[in-house]
Amino acid sequence: MSLDQHATKPHEALAVWLAPALTAVDTLIRDRMASEHAPRIPEVTAHLIEAGGKRLRPMLTLAAAEMCGYTGDDHVKLAATVEFIHTATLLHDDVVDESHQRRGRPTANLLWDNKSSVLVGDYLFARAFQLMVEPGSLRVLDILANASAVIAEGEVLQLTTAQNLATSEAIYLQVIRGKTAALFSAATESGAVIAGADEATVRALFDYGDALGIAFQIADDLLDYQGDAKTTGKNVGDDFRERKVTLPVIRAVAAADATERAFWGRVIEKGEQGEGDLDHAMALFARHGALATTRQTALDWAARARAALAPLPDHPLKTILSDLADYVVARLR
Repeated sequence: MSLDQHATKPHEALAVWLAPALTAVDTLIRDRMASEHAPRIPEVTAHLIEAGGKRLRPMLTLAAAEMCGYTGDDHVKLAATVEFIHTATLLHDDVVDESHQRRGRPTANLLWDNKSSVLVGDYLFARAFQLMVEPGSLRVLDILANASAVIAEGEVLQLTTAQNLATSEAIYLQVIRGKTAALFSAATESGAVIAGADEATVRALFDYGDALGIAFQIADDLLDYQGDAKTTGKNVGDDFRERKVTLPVIRAVAAADATERAFWGRVIEKGEQGEGDLDHAMALFARHGALATTRQTALDWAARARAALAPLPDHPLKTILSDLADYVVARLR
């Protein structure tokens, strides 16, 4: 399929290339999110799924399978599985974070309530497991089931390290590898496996998804401090107000003197924030180059993602996936 010349962004180019399969994924999602007895389930699910998300994770599954020459339709089921897992985690995350906005719209927990968000999230996880069984591949089932466990583990780890200035970069990496990268790598790896790819290709696509997910999350954390609310769908400084210890904070704290350390202890650990504190935090980031070094780390992980693809045979989708690694960090200044 030829690419539309107007699809200038890699995720848009992916959507054009994968259009028939994506349509099948959307149809399957709408079918499986239905509930005969609980109409609130499709209401809550549709609010989030139809809110304009890029479908990036399911597209990774479809792209990996097609790159590896797959001609069946089980990759559609796996892509829908990945989207259900992602949507379930978003519903749960918004409850845990007490968020009021997601993708520029009110969150489900705000429009309905926390109980509905948690229970509908549980329903989507159950639907995901039903779907991932259907292709009949024990290895794919293992990949996606393991990813679900790792995602939950990453979220709990993040909860236990929240507001803790002793959080190291190693722990931060473990958190984001769990809560974000695990589903990226499971998406690409399962696509390769369902296509019957050789082990070197499966590993390459796993490594690509892992590095892409890490770059994506580091970029997302950085954009919280220097992004455009119209683009990101959240207000600048939300992570600061929620006292999240992300990479910019970790690096600013590591370079802090006693006075600066006391500031971070007050606003992050004690939660005593006032007018001007976000501006002061931004000044400390600038003083110690925390945002610049965080940006470079995101770029380094994007480079790892591109390098993982390098040994694979030439394919138009390989080029798009490589460009996607650049795109997830291109938003950073």
